[in-house]
Amino acid sequence: MVKIRDTRSFDFRRPRFRPIPVRMLVPNVITLLAICAGLTAIRLSTEDRLELAVGAIVFAAILDGIDGRVARLIKGQSKFGAELDSLADFVNFGVAPAVILYFWQLNQLHNVGWIAAMVFAISGALRLARFNATMDDPDKPAFAANFFTGVPAPAGAILALLPLYFSFLGIGVLPAPLAALYVLGIAFLMVSRLPVFSGKKIGKRVSPELVLPVVVLAVLFIASLISYPWQVMSVGSLVYLASLPFGWMSYARLAREAAQGETATASSAPAPDAAGVPAPPPPADSADQRPPRLN
Repeated sequence: MVKIRDTRSFDFRRPRFRPIPVRMLVPNVITLLAICAGLTAIRLSTEDRLELAVGAIVFAAILDGIDGRVARLIKGQSKFGAELDSLADFVNFGVAPAVILYFWQLNQLHNVGWIAAMVFAISGALRLARFNATMDDPDKPAFAANFFTGVPAPAGAILALLPLYFSFLGIGVLPAPLAALYVLGIAFLMVSRLPVFSGKKIGKRVSPELVLPVVVLAVLFIASLISYPWQVMSVGSLVYLASLPFGWMSYARLAREAAQGETATASSAPAPDAAGVPAPPPPADSADQRPPRLN
């Protein structure tokens, strides 16, 4: 006789998850605000409100610099937040600047301008994918933690919009072919292997005598950015571009010093014998190595 199982005896209750601390949500909310700013920039560019669109990108870059530091400060890091931050960077600093540049001037080149915009957006995606893949590389030297590989996506977006800053200042408008070449050059810097100084290990602690000057400088910078946004963005972009060779030279110097240290360590180690086994270290005092009966 076949018995019919009573399914009503099974417990179909949904699995219970642990409550998520509020400190884990705060950085993600900041990241979502940055995504909203990037999407708003795309909309503003389609409405030909380019100054507001660029301002939204700058605001997204500021939020991008805040969310990670807030997460580390309140111990709210999570894998979900890291993935969300990467997606936000692609939208805010890959897609949005490309759309703004296309509606500003690259559309004059038709398909060529659209290709330049797509290359920039794709370069941003590749840059972020490489960063995520090499973030936990165990073979990376210790000094490399203070350098980015290639221009980071937020800086690339700010640099790519430099021709717009000039046009807002009334300096002049680059011809469309030159603007496309400039955008492609920034895209190349993003996916290149160029070491770029990150400054992650600077400013974690401030000495007491420098607290007030740092606060005054921060307030001065924010006030200048609000009062003279395009002047500050133009000067900042040019200074950043001029600093790229110094980052490369600093990385090369540190790499040479690390290689010399490894060579010195290897030369001081005992040489292996014919069987490949390292020779034992020399005795500390050969005069005391005679048999005890001869002492």
